[in-house]
Amino acid sequence: MATLEGVAPVRATSGRRGRDLRKLLLHLVLLAAGLAMVFPFVWMLLTSFKALPQLLDEPLSFLPNPWTIDNYVQAWTSVPFGQAYLNSAYICLLSVAGTLVTASMAGYAFARIEFRGAKVLFVVFLATQMIPKQVTLIPFYLLMTKFGWVDSHLSLIVPAMLVNPFAVFLMRQFVLTLPRELEEAARVDGCGRWRMFWRIVLPNLRPGLAALAIIVALDVWNNFLFPLVLLNTPDLFTVPLLLTSFRGQFGTINYGLVMAASAIATIPMLIAFVIGQRKIIDSLATSGLGGR
Repeated sequence: MATLEGVAPVRATSGRRGRDLRKLLLHLVLLAAGLAMVFPFVWMLLTSFKALPQLLDEPLSFLPNPWTIDNYVQAWTSVPFGQAYLNSAYICLLSVAGTLVTASMAGYAFARIEFRGAKVLFVVFLATQMIPKQVTLIPFYLLMTKFGWVDSHLSLIVPAMLVNPFAVFLMRQFVLTLPRELEEAARVDGCGRWRMFWRIVLPNLRPGLAALAIIVALDVWNNFLFPLVLLNTPDLFTVPLLLTSFRGQFGTINYGLVMAASAIATIPMLIAFVIGQRKIIDSLATSGLGGR
């Protein structure tokens, strides 16, 4: 018995050490993966503070020597970044606001209103998410030509408001998590479907709406392909599109200038994501998309 009693603690200690070692290895792998993902952004920021002579003489140097903000000043003043920021900002705000309204209404309809062919319609609508945007580019351009929206911000705002299968799916999942008793109590009090949605359902969707707003804002702000095809006037360019004209105008030999312009374009959405990442994670877990 004494031998067996002595073996049990040894096995328990050995098992605990094995678990600690596996956990340590897992954290080291995750740390290495995190550093690999962060390194390009850090390199972009450091390069944006380097002077042109250093970039030519020591292209692989890591730290700026000396540090300079001339690249940021030249990048901001050489091209109309202010106008591009304004264009991207109001396109982003209108697209987000419209998507929140239409996606929440469609998600509520698919989750709560029973009508013939609802499941089939939802599956077909969701299946469009699997179609690459490049496939629909030419038909979309022809459609915008018919509407007269080519070289207009309407071609970027209105479709973003009305066609977002992922947003509808996310809102539907959130509506399904809401207890039906809330709507039944409102119905007993005389609320109609429309009033029930605005007074009962929509306020309870605020966590999902906040996460969806950040996701849509990131997508709209970083959209490059459709503005490239649809916009021709420089005064209408968005920030990602302006970066292309910036490189075409100044060339890519001054990488510090290009990196400074890229940082100016990236930092606002990076700040938005850092602020709202917890809401995104919580919303995915609540809606059942996080695997819980």
